[in-house]
Amino acid sequence: MNAETYKPRNDETTKLLNAQTWNMQQLISLFTDHTGIGNPNLEALPSSGSNRKYYRIQRDGISLIGVHGESRDENRAFIRLAKHFRSQQLNVPELLAVSDDGMFYLQEDLGDTHLFDLIKGGRLTGVFDHEEKALLHRTISLLADFQYRGAEHLDFRVCYPLPEFNRRSVMWDLNYFKYSFLKTTGLDFREDLLENDFEKLAEVLLEEETDTFMYRDFQSRNVMLLNGNPFFIDFQGGRKGPVYYDVASFLWQAKANLPSGLREELIESYIASLQKYQPVNKENFCYRLRQFVLFRTLQVLGAYGFRGYFEKKPHFIQSVPFALDNLRELLQDDFAEYPYLCKLLKEMTELKQFADSRKRELEVRVYSFAYKKGIPDDASGNGGGYVFDCRAINNPGKYERYNNVTGLDEPVIKFLEEDGEMTTFLDTIYPLIDRHVTRYMERKFTNLMVSFGCTGGQHRSVYAAQHVAEHISKEFGVRVSLIHREQNMEQEFRKR
Repeated sequence: MNAETYKPRNDETTKLLNAQTWNMQQLISLFTDHTGIGNPNLEALPSSGSNRKYYRIQRDGISLIGVHGESRDENRAFIRLAKHFRSQQLNVPELLAVSDDGMFYLQEDLGDTHLFDLIKGGRLTGVFDHEEKALLHRTISLLADFQYRGAEHLDFRVCYPLPEFNRRSVMWDLNYFKYSFLKTTGLDFREDLLENDFEKLAEVLLEEETDTFMYRDFQSRNVMLLNGNPFFIDFQGGRKGPVYYDVASFLWQAKANLPSGLREELIESYIASLQKYQPVNKENFCYRLRQFVLFRTLQVLGAYGFRGYFEKKPHFIQSVPFALDNLRELLQDDFAEYPYLCKLLKEMTELKQFADSRKRELEVRVYSFAYKKGIPDDASGNGGGYVFDCRAINNPGKYERYNNVTGLDEPVIKFLEEDGEMTTFLDTIYPLIDRHVTRYMERKFTNLMVSFGCTGGQHRSVYAAQHVAEHISKEFGVRVSLIHREQNMEQEFRKR
């Protein structure tokens, strides 16, 4: 080895490598003691926000997950909760072995399929297909079982760091937001006025007493699919608490990117499941849920600030824009109970450093036009998009009886559909436009223009533009502006 290029490891690096080697040896020994099989293969698995280390340990067709947790108390909470939830026949990984010192344990290997990954298409585009929606409905329908059956006969004293959701835990999380996120923005604020509203929010959150289990970090990253069934992991921070918190965590998870319409559908599924255990007044439920959405959003921003800005973990920094979008949407209707907090949060979301975090949403403009009057201009400056020529299609305009009607009227619609050329024409266009819209949404583009021209801009182009605009709105739920230029008619399909 060249002495000039040799760089000895420093003491800290050596200590870290020695500690990692020792930890892996402990898990290998635990595997061998449990299975009777030596010399297994050990593969480190990615971790997210926690300090726990996960490994897949395999040999002779047996695969287990080995865990090293740095906090004995947190490990104890997970171990006790996992055993209890299994006894309640809830879908959690089976705990198989625990080291004498409680710092290492083995659990069932559920594979690598996370719900977060299975809904990737919807997360990226905001458009969730039938299968993705079904998985989300199936998951949230199991939440009430976890909250109620999980709490039955559970000694909440095993929970860590607190046995219940209380005033102290609320203020911890609100101050987590204040010190780890809000103060990092440089925004000037009156701390006394903010604390007044924090106190009011805490009172509202704690109004209802509950005996249910609050998962606390119920989100798609902590749901795994095994043989099509959702299994739940990372519940060691759970405690006794209200059901609303977990619904807020799941439906407003920053990177899940669930549209409001889908959230409403999922709330209905959850309420239907919850009614097995208690009567539900939907209006009151939604009011209470909204309070917890605000609280949870502030809590996660605090976590993203600490994990991202202080611990320099990129995953959390990347999540900040999504959480800010959720907050902007939430603040569209004021929380009259917390005037100073709302004012401050609106100012915060409008700060210059967060300008790029605003949700960039696609708008599709669809035109019908007459070629003799020229192709429509693109006001966005992006070049005009697609232009489709409808003049090869049989023209109802050559018949006098269609002179005073358009492609929106029944006689023309019947003519074009019975003739068949228009239907075939559009059937070839829909897949092309669908791929284009999907890709624009994935790339966060904001403008797409699709134009249909014919001789007079009255029959064929009007029919085609109308049907394509309705198709895009139905399939993607994005904002669609429809302009029949020569008919001086406009229609807008609002984002769902």
